Amino acid sequence: MNALENTRKEINRIDEEMLRLFEERMACSQKIAAYKKEHSLPIRDRDREGELIRKNRNKVENKAIEGYYVDFLKSIIGLSCDYQSKLIDGMKIAYSGVEGAFSYIAAKKLFPEGELKACTDFYEAYRMTEKGEADCAVLPIENSFAGDVGTVMDLMFSGDLYINQVIGVDVIHNLMSVEGATLNTIKTVVSHPQALEQCDAYIRRHEFESQTYSNTALAAKYVKERNDKSIAAIASAETAELFGLSMLEQGINTSSNNRTRFAVFSRCQNKPVVTGKHDNERFILVYTVQNEAGSLAQTLNIIGAHGFNMISLRSRPMKDLMWNYYFYVEAEGNINTQNGKDMLRELSVLCAKLKLVGVYMD
Repeated sequence: MNALENTRKEINRIDEEMLRLFEERMACSQKIAAYKKEHSLPIRDRDREGELIRKNRNKVENKAIEGYYVDFLKSIIGLSCDYQSKLIDGMKIAYSGVEGAFSYIAAKKLFPEGELKACTDFYEAYRMTEKGEADCAVLPIENSFAGDVGTVMDLMFSGDLYINQVIGVDVIHNLMSVEGATLNTIKTVVSHPQALEQCDAYIRRHEFESQTYSNTALAAKYVKERNDKSIAAIASAETAELFGLSMLEQGINTSSNNRTRFAVFSRCQNKPVVTGKHDNERFILVYTVQNEAGSLAQTLNIIGAHGFNMISLRSRPMKDLMWNYYFYVEAEGNINTQNGKDMLRELSVLCAKLKLVGVYMD
């Protein structure tokens, strides 16, 4: 047996060992896929992937092959993500509206392999997930122009689901109608109340009458069915294509900085492993306080004293108690630490109701 045959024999042995390790690694990927499906988490975790590559490339002793090893790692990570995607395929994703609505666009972006289930409103999508008829719900929580989505905030407070992801989707509103319509023929525009509000300057400038509809895509469907050249819808470009409507004018938003944040709600609370401080860690709390002077201020002081940077504070009226309010707080920091647990314990003394709604990476 010559040197070449001996080397090939050694490679065969190494390949067999790598096969065994590859199977072990993919078995771990299967467990990760199950966790991600249960907690409605995305397949790709760019922070984790970057950390893995940085840590392991420094261990390569032969620097001449370091770049090749990085390529090898990226390939393995890609295969692992592909396998997870296949395993997660079949997740049922509830959203409000119909195909083409902004919630649909957000859900498709988050779960390209999932089965999207259209719901008539936010409440139905949320309850469907609570009952286990969907794995998660993708719902809007805030728009940069129109503010928070009150109905969804109320569901956060009263419901049992948790937020495990939050993404931003640019909202570009367009005016569309049936074939043959022009700006001169349009008298009435229909859309979701927030879309109408976000295009209020355009609507006033053209002296259009406005008519509210449950969501933007259904408004477009309504315009298509009416086949009336005096009626137009405000919706996404995807919606115009879906229903075969003609685009009369694009980008009619009052503000060009129009972005909606969508949250993924699921039945399980995500509790990331504490691996150190990251700048993009966030959490959401909702709570009520005793009706006493200074109670709210005390809760805010506790959050600040534990080093968490509060980025949002809102109040919402409680539906069943007149002139009583609950509070929504969004803050930066990892709450899954001993410091975070201590903060929650201190808050629980002051709060009549306290719920950690979500933990996510921004």
